Amino acid sequence: MKLDTLRHYMLQKNGTTEEQPFGPEALVFKVVGKMYALIAWQATPLRITLKCDPDLALSLRNQYTAVQPGYHMNKKHWNTITLDGTISNDEIPNLIDHSYTLVVKSLKKREREALGL
Repeated sequence: MKLDTLRHYMLQKNGTTEEQPFGPEALVFKVVGKMYALIAWQATPLRITLKCDPDLALSLRNQYTAVQPGYHMNKKHWNTITLDGTISNDEIPNLIDHSYTLVVKSLKKREREALGL
């Protein structure tokens, strides 16, 4: 999956902003100020780090060698996925959606309502 495709997909999500708080090598996507995705956009192949339910995180790591515990993140709740083609391009949006949903669930009710969710 290409960087432009990933960025476009995530920026279409309600309340999403793109930032670079960790420097120019990492694109961070947040909803209401809370991170749900980080892209190592200069890496070849690209790597994306996503929030994940702990049980699903372990399952994905067992299923795919391209899924590893989140790099510099809480290993229980974050996965880093190397986009090397071993995971279908159709599956990546599902994993992004899962991450976004987990973060939105953690928002205050009024923040969710402001997003129209």
